[in-house]
Parts: sequence; C-alpha cells; structure tokens
Amino acid sequence: MTVAVGIGLMEFPFTSAAAYWRWVDLIDEGGVDSYWQTDRVVSREPILECMTAIAAVAGRTRKLKFGMNVVSLALRDPVLVAKQCATIDVLSEGRLLPAFGVGSPAAPEWKALNLETKGRGSKTDEGLEIIKRLWTEESVDFDGKHFKLTGASISPRPVQPDIPMWIGGNSEAAIERTARVGTGWQAGPETPILAGKVVTAIKAAAARHGRTIDADHYGAGFPFYFGSEGDPVLDKARESYQRRTKRDPAGYFAVGSAADIVQRIAEYVENGVEKFVLRPVGRGDEAIMAQTRRLVEEVIPEVARRWPKPKKAA
Repeated sequence: MTVAVGIGLMEFPFTSAAAYWRWVDLIDEGGVDSYWQTDRVVSREPILECMTAIAAVAGRTRKLKFGMNVVSLALRDPVLVAKQCATIDVLSEGRLLPAFGVGSPAAPEWKALNLETKGRGSKTDEGLEIIKRLWTEESVDFDGKHFKLTGASISPRPVQPDIPMWIGGNSEAAIERTARVGTGWQAGPETPILAGKVVTAIKAAAARHGRTIDADHYGAGFPFYFGSEGDPVLDKARESYQRRTKRDPAGYFAVGSAADIVQRIAEYVENGVEKFVLRPVGRGDEAIMAQTRRLVEEVIPEVARRWPKPKKAA
C-alpha cells in the first residue's frame, strides 16, 4: 500500500504572488506528494488557470509533483494540451500528473462561451486518444467526429516513458473511460462510500477490457480544516460547496484535529483509495499557511507511520 497526501487549490486565496510562492515552497519542502490546481477558465472569484499554474510551479520546485484536477478536455484543443503536458513534463524532469475529465455541465464556461454540453463525452474520448497517440507516436492521422488530424506530431514528447493519464468523474461513462484508457482515477466530491463503489466498478470494467490499474492509482480529495465546527470560515466554505455541487457537505469536510483528518483518510483507504488531494479551508495568507503547516507537521508524518511505503527491491 502506498498512501500519498497531496494538496489542492480551487480559488486563489492569497493576497499576492509572493504569498503564493511562500506556500508553494512550504509544500515542496514539507513532504507533500503533489499539488493539484482545479481547472476553471471563467469565474468571478480569483482562480489560477491550471496549465499555466503548474508550469510555473514546475520551475519553482524540485521535488513536488503536480497535476490539473481535472482539465475539462471538451473545452480545449487536444493537440495543444498534449504539447503543453509534454513541455511541462520535459522541463520538470517527469513530475507531471496529467488528469482529464469531461467537465461538469453546470460549469460556467458552457454558458459564457455559448457552447453545447451535449456531445462533450465523445469529444473528450477523441481528445484522450489524440493526446495518448501524440505522446507516443511519430505521426498521427485522425478522422473523428470532432477532430481531424493529418500527420500531426509533437516534439519533445514526455520524458516519462509511461506518462500517467488520470481520469475524473463518477458516471458510468467516466468509469468506462477510466477502465479503457486511464492509468488512474481521481475522484471529485465523492464521500468514502461513493468513492469505494466507483473504485469497484472501475476494477470490474478494466478486467473486461483485459486491463488493470495499479492499486495506488485511485485518488480522492476532500477539504480539511484544523478548528471547530462553528467557525464562520468553515460555514462559508460548506455553503459554497453545497451551492456549487448541489451536494450535502456532511461527511465530506474533515474538521478538527490531525487525528480527525487522518481518520477521514483511513475511511477512504478502507474503500480502495490511496492517493489524496486535500484542500485547506481558510481565508487570507496566514490562515492558509497555518492550515497547510499543520498538515505538513501533523498529518503527513502520521500517514507515513500508519501506512509505511513498501521498501523498494535492491
């Protein structure tokens, strides 16, 4: 078992770039496994563009891995995305964790850009095939419903020989997509029980395709908060989550002490999840830094103690 704790952001909670970089330095030096930036192009709240953000983080860090959680491929050109991912992987010396999804039909981009949500699944499937082929083939011809390519190629290609392709979503189509082409699955706002059902379904579907996905390539995420249930900042975060997802936040946020957060991780582990993207709840530079520092100092060492990584063979 290889339980790894990463950290994620949706909104940009900092007052300046300098504060953001102090936070990035903390997670890079503090043993955080990976950093994940939510994909959002259209928003009133400050949110970093995911591809640009992880490219910048690649240049700032030396140990940290990073990915997009998850990029809405139906809204992007797959050739450009393949090129962006390859460039980031090359310059970071193989630390990219690319993750793709269809995108929620409730996302603001569809309405703002006057795009139809219908057909986004088939468009994503075509995009995934194009990206995977561009990463591994010298020249790609493709004749699909949404995309047509003639002799397309990119160089340099990713330095990871088997660069991962994480897939997000919990629909039947997302499960099938993960089983068919994914090397990992990244949950969205799924509770431990629901995540476990999706993991089981993906394993069964992958077996039908004659494939397997590594046990430590099933991921989930949840917000964490060192504090008390009645704190106003927590109430606001839960209200925002419920408004955005139309889901009850009960059983999703981990609130209290390090023991409470580790217990929530354990609940996911019991349901077949080993990779985590934890999102700090707080407002302002110092609040986010304080939450993250406690994660680094109290949670990550306990996770390493409770689920020690297997020793590599000599």
